[in-house]
Amino acid sequence: QVQLQESGPGLVKPSQTLSLTCTVSGGSITTTYYAWSWIRRPPGKGLEWMGAIAYDGSIHYSPSLKSRTSISRDTSKSQFSLQLSSVTPEDTAVYYCARILEGGDYSDYGRYDYWGQGTQVTVSS
Repeated sequence: QVQLQESGPGLVKPSQTLSLTCTVSGGSITTTYYAWSWIRRPPGKGLEWMGAIAYDGSIHYSPSLKSRTSISRDTSKSQFSLQLSSVTPEDTAVYYCARILEGGDYSDYGRYDYWGQGTQVTVSS
């Protein structure tokens, strides 16, 4: 059973960088042919795919967030991370990490088979 757990600060000040980590247990982030995504849900809105890192280390970003987003991984710790720079209150959301088979539409949320529980991040001074 694969389990994902998000961790990071729950409060970030405007203009700062939001940093989150997803720890994976019960499976490896290098297992072919999976990709590991960051997804968020702002209050009162739908899910928004932010980016993904695949089993081979290749990275895909949402075009709308690409300029502010960085995804990396530490295979020795079975973790992958998200950094979102220059945050504003509009970046307030519940942030999720999740697993999907690589390729295709990363915004097809029915294709994700494992999700973290989500972590609330609030951007406020």
